[in-house]
Amino acid sequence: MSPAIALAFLPLVVTLLVRYRHYFRLLVRMVLLRSLRDCLSGLQIEERAFSYVLTHALPGDPSHILTTLDHWSSHCEYLGHMGPVKGQILMRLVEEKAPACVLELGTHCGYSTLLIARALPPGGRLLTVEWNPRTAAVAEKLIRLAGFDERTVELIVSSSEEVIPHLQTQYQLSQVDLVLLAHRPRSYLRDLQLLEAHALLPAGATVLADHALFPGAPRFLQYAKSCGRYRCRLHHTGLPDFPAIKDGIAQLTYAGPG
Repeated sequence: MSPAIALAFLPLVVTLLVRYRHYFRLLVRMVLLRSLRDCLSGLQIEERAFSYVLTHALPGDPSHILTTLDHWSSHCEYLGHMGPVKGQILMRLVEEKAPACVLELGTHCGYSTLLIARALPPGGRLLTVEWNPRTAAVAEKLIRLAGFDERTVELIVSSSEEVIPHLQTQYQLSQVDLVLLAHRPRSYLRDLQLLEAHALLPAGATVLADHALFPGAPRFLQYAKSCGRYRCRLHHTGLPDFPAIKDGIAQLTYAGPG
């Protein structure tokens, strides 16, 4: 490419860098720097985050553990977790619904798990599912460090599509009052339909879907809005530490099979 052609494209490149600077920063922090640190340390980011929590957070204090994770993500490495803004929305909805049983698909490091467990009514139960064994091991330690036992929070290491069909028989879970989808947005629609097919959603059940706008779950949202079985609402937020990147939590209320 000649210098003249390169110069002709320079304004376009500069415009793209300015317009999408937040996405470039996210790419650098969440992909490039994370991959480099994974290689250098031999640890996953969740394992590095847990090491920080062990030395800086108060055991048995879920609130302090969550704040410590937020601080680490903002000042050390971007964790890609739910964060405090979405976290407040999640806790408020759990407190309002007072579900007897919650199903979380996508435990990740355990951040949203702690949020839900804190807001459960007395005697409430949370089943959380994580497919990655190393990530699940970190989440398990974080959950127990926060003071929640297996009667309140049970972690299942498996994929969501394998767990859902066996919830009633293997985990004695007849129905789920509230579901949090927080794993892979491309799997949201499949798992929602699995929950329907196995009659796990009672009328009035709440389904929450994180990352509904970024990276987004358009097929899931289209289905929820068009199938006639859900009332839909979107809670608009930004990404933690990247508020200019718009995201949201989708809230679905199940009306029944209809």
